[in-house]
Amino acid sequence: MTAILFVCLGNICRSPLAEGVFRHRAQALGVADRFVIDSAGCGGWHKGEPPDRRSIAVAARHGVDLSAQCARQVKPVDFDAFDLILGLDRDNVRHLERMASGQIPGRARVALYLEEALGMRDDVPDPYYGSDRDFEAVYRLCDQASGALLTKLIA
Repeated sequence: MTAILFVCLGNICRSPLAEGVFRHRAQALGVADRFVIDSAGCGGWHKGEPPDRRSIAVAARHGVDLSAQCARQVKPVDFDAFDLILGLDRDNVRHLERMASGQIPGRARVALYLEEALGMRDDVPDPYYGSDRDFEAVYRLCDQASGALLTKLIA
C-alpha cells in the first residue's frame, strides 16, 4: 500500500479537495485498496471542522463526497505513517521540510503536489478568499493532478 497525505494551510479548502478527488478516482479505477489517503493542514485553526462549504459544494457537483473529512494538523508521526506528503503550495512544502528536518528520518518523501503529479512547479492557488469560480479552478487542477498521479503510482 502507498500512503499519501495532501497538505494545505488549514485543511479546509485545497487539501480536502485533493484527498477527495484522489480517493474518488482511485475508487473508479478499482485501486483504492492500494492506497491510504488523508489530508492535513500546516496550521491547526480548523481542527475538527468539516471542509469549507464551497469545497464540499464543488466536489458534490462532480460526484465527489467530502462529508466524512475532518480537518487536522500535520503531526510529526505523519512522516513515518506516510510514503508521500504532498504540499499544495511551496509555503506548505517549506513548512513540511522544516518539520521533517527536526525528526528522525521517516519514510515520507515531501514534494510539491503539482510538480509530483504533473511536472509543474506551480502552486494550487488558495481559493479561500475567492469566488465559486476559484473553487472550481482548484477542483479541476486537483482532478487533473489526481489522474496523472494515479497513473504514475499504479504503473
